[in-house]
Amino acid sequence: MAADIEKTKKDAERRMAKSVEALKSDLAKIRTGRAHAGLLDHLRVDYYGTPTAINQVANVTVADARTISVTPWDKNMVATVEKAIRESDLGLNPATSGQTLHIPLPPLTEERRNELAKVVRGEGENSKIAIRNVRRDGNHHLKDLLKKKEISQDDDRRAEDAMQQLTDRFIAEIDKLVEAKEQDIMQI
Repeated sequence: MAADIEKTKKDAERRMAKSVEALKSDLAKIRTGRAHAGLLDHLRVDYYGTPTAINQVANVTVADARTISVTPWDKNMVATVEKAIRESDLGLNPATSGQTLHIPLPPLTEERRNELAKVVRGEGENSKIAIRNVRRDGNHHLKDLLKKKEISQDDDRRAEDAMQQLTDRFIAEIDKLVEAKEQDIMQI
């Protein structure tokens, strides 16, 4: 009865929040004009036969606004880390000095900024689709409860309204994240 409705709403809210968190993670990987250590988080290096996150085999720091420094803890890993960065989809070209890699971030061209803004909007749209799918699943579950006569039509209608409000709230949050990232990218 009411417990089933609450359970459905809580599940939907939890899944919608996960979609927003996934978007935040994806947006963090899209580079802006400034250096940040999280830019390399998704890169994996071959650490003695095991694909390992770069931040687990090296110290990743921001040297200045346009340079990231990577210092592998194992000096034998310098070439492997450099190769992983060079072959990544980030278009970065690390320079080695001793055991430290310095990665200069080239300034973004206007064309590249527009491409990245499109990618950001695409990621936002994918997250909105995921949110709407969660809403659809929740409403479908509510309809099943109604068919089994476990809830009344009024309860179903109120629960669907609550589900829509939840959806609207998370979509507004996605819009804010996308807009903030776009402004960050377009900033020179």
